[in-house]
Amino acid sequence: MRLVRSCERIGPRHRLPRGRGSVTLFPNHERKRPVLLIFSLAAICAFGQQVPASIFTDPPVDKAHPAKMTVLHIPSHGVLINGVIYQASGAGSHPTLVICHGLPGNEKNLDLAQAVRRAGWNAVTFNYRGSWGSPGVFRFAQNLEDADAVLAYLRDPATASRLGIDTPRIAIAGHSMGGWVVAHTASHDHELIGAVLISAGDMGRMGDLPVEKAVAEMADDMESLAGVTAESMAAEAKEHAKEFRMENAAAGLAQKPMLAITSDDGLAPHTDALVKEIEAKGGHKVTVIHMATDHTYSDHRIALESAVITWLDRLR
Repeated sequence: MRLVRSCERIGPRHRLPRGRGSVTLFPNHERKRPVLLIFSLAAICAFGQQVPASIFTDPPVDKAHPAKMTVLHIPSHGVLINGVIYQASGAGSHPTLVICHGLPGNEKNLDLAQAVRRAGWNAVTFNYRGSWGSPGVFRFAQNLEDADAVLAYLRDPATASRLGIDTPRIAIAGHSMGGWVVAHTASHDHELIGAVLISAGDMGRMGDLPVEKAVAEMADDMESLAGVTAESMAAEAKEHAKEFRMENAAAGLAQKPMLAITSDDGLAPHTDALVKEIEAKGGHKVTVIHMATDHTYSDHRIALESAVITWLDRLR
């Protein structure tokens, strides 16, 4: 048995008690009635989800082609946004995972980036315009433009050669708001080999909230952002609520391999709605995993890394 490669409609989720490493899997049964199975992490190995060695083992040292980290200055609409690439060891080019952070991005998932590198992938992280020291002002719509700019930069032949990027093998992942960025980006970028959504937060749905609630939600997310207020962010989300909705990306994602991970943070319905729409468009390449933990996967970091790396291995 293995983790799903197709999505199925299910009834209410059930899970093991918090703290026991519980996950919910959507199994790939060839039957009309969908079945929901739950396993502790100790039992996930039955589905091929053993903890990968790259989670806890450093790769052999390659003195000729060592692993390293390189600072990036990425052109995007007249400025250079900042980023880094964790380069895998070994000669030649490597598959590459681009990781998009959330709002404002306090959790950068750098442990995931390191684990992905140990698994033989390059990992790229970056900061949108107006966030975490990148020049410019912060805007939700610009985040989508910045993701496109990062991918164009990595695919440039000179950049790819210098950084050891295998350009036909680039995937993209995003946490929270970054998941929203990933959904829209992967929908129109048909060269990406796969997409990972981690507790995706749909900014279109944020725009549907009452103004007072949206402002309150934004108020705690401004410490590292330039040129915005809670009110201006809420206003942008409201103005673009319809076009921002993740379901709009479903048609473009119908044939794209996608891993969708949700948690007990209240955002799972955002992902569920996207998966349902992908299924309605004929998509059957979605793997859905639910983990009983918080928004930052505080007590499920190993489970998160294992799920992502196991899934990425299928894309090679």
